[in-house]
Amino acid sequence: MYFIKNKILLISIIALFINATAIDKKKTKLKEITYNNKVTFPKHFNSDIFYLKKDFVAFKEAVAFKESQGKYATVNTLGYLGKYQFGRTTLQRFRIYNTQEFLNNPELQEKAFVALCKVNKWILRKDIKRSAGKTINGIKITESGILAAAHLSGAGNVKKFLRSNGSIRFSDAYGASIQSYLKKFSGYNVSIIKADKNAKV
Repeated sequence: MYFIKNKILLISIIALFINATAIDKKKTKLKEITYNNKVTFPKHFNSDIFYLKKDFVAFKEAVAFKESQGKYATVNTLGYLGKYQFGRTTLQRFRIYNTQEFLNNPELQEKAFVALCKVNKWILRKDIKRSAGKTINGIKITESGILAAAHLSGAGNVKKFLRSNGSIRFSDAYGASIQSYLKKFSGYNVSIIKADKNAKV
């Protein structure tokens, strides 16, 4: 009887040991899974990997986000269209008359934005040369800021603002101003855009 009890006790101890080992392995695996699924960040990193360089691509995407949060199908309450919020008159300048087709065509919207930048750069070429690098109303004037402001208000209004040294101002129906665009979109390298009076889509 004593022998049987000892045998049962020994078997129980072995079973407990096996079970504890299995639990420990499960815990180890769980730790490994948890560790492997952690999102880790390097202590030091090259910002070029995480952020767009301040080139024309970054410029146009920043303008698009401000205008429509980058959504191609957006039409605002005033009837401005697409990712870059084009007015119908501006589109007609580039022989775009079908607004629904325009909204459904991302490639066409991108081409229209580039073409408008080229035209605005041509209209404002003298003002860019005279004003870039100056400070007006506490804002450093840059070529990219001028192009963004022209997209907001039209090149003519930007010309008036710059030539009046900031005394003639413009804001759109939502309160966005030439000054805010000059500041928000300053310092991008938009040299890839060449001034072209007759730019086409």
